[in-house]
Amino acid sequence: MPMMLEHFELVSKIASGGMGTVYKATDTVLQRDVAIKLMQPELADDDEGLEAFYAEARAVAQLNHTNIIHLYQFGRINDQLYLVMELALSGSLDRLIDVHRTVAELQVLDVGIKIASALDTARKQNLLHRDIKPGNILFNTDNEPKLVDFGLVTKAEAGVDYSEQIWGTPYYIAPEKLRREPETFLADMYSLAGTLYHAITGHTPFEAPDIDGVVLAHLNTQLTPPNQVIPSITGPTSDAIVRAMDKAPSNRFQSYDEFIMALTASRSQLLRSQLAPTSNTSKRSPKPTPAKESAPSKGWFRRSK
Repeated sequence: MPMMLEHFELVSKIASGGMGTVYKATDTVLQRDVAIKLMQPELADDDEGLEAFYAEARAVAQLNHTNIIHLYQFGRINDQLYLVMELALSGSLDRLIDVHRTVAELQVLDVGIKIASALDTARKQNLLHRDIKPGNILFNTDNEPKLVDFGLVTKAEAGVDYSEQIWGTPYYIAPEKLRREPETFLADMYSLAGTLYHAITGHTPFEAPDIDGVVLAHLNTQLTPPNQVIPSITGPTSDAIVRAMDKAPSNRFQSYDEFIMALTASRSQLLRSQLAPTSNTSKRSPKPTPAKESAPSKGWFRRSK
């Protein structure tokens, strides 16, 4: 018999993480499918966990953007907190990478433009997502990307003790976070660019035998431009990703508008080249570099001092 939560019928489990478990559910009153996130029971007595769950609800509620998952309801039954959200069941960018190894450049640019716009909406509310990765970008049935999981969200001006902890996913984490410097929206920009890098090349930006090696590479290793991994990637796309991942925040795009303009210009150029009449010279179609086993984008880590 299906589990009921008020007037919501829980149909099947979608995913589970440190903060909660997400179910596909049916709103029996409005007769529509939704996603319900149940807070993990052990967090009920954890003040930090409770605050993170409330913070996620508050953040998503105030961010009205097509490419941010919509929050319909926040509720509590006894000690069970839950969020009722828009359902996006057409997979994640992480899944797309797993299945196809590389994602088409045009789609990567579309995702980048839309998620950068979503993050700019968060920035205008002084909110940082802090865990941008392929697994946190879902697609709805219209193939529209949706940014999810604001469980690590924080106010940009909040007094965080950077000497004590680092939050994020190591494969996409900005070096200034590893240096325990104050976070700004430029850290989210770096993580988004790292996510696009993974999608377009089939490789995480830095690969190493272990997490410590990945972390050190973010700090010290020069990034290989995407078009040196796969030569068919256009120069403007490669350049935009590399600039957004500069190790010095001051050398990155200084606004999401600048980043979006660079991605949009690259997209326009790519479309023009695809629509241009083909010449007698056959268009080069290089083979992607054989990918090593894809580094997981799932999960986040907390590195203590």
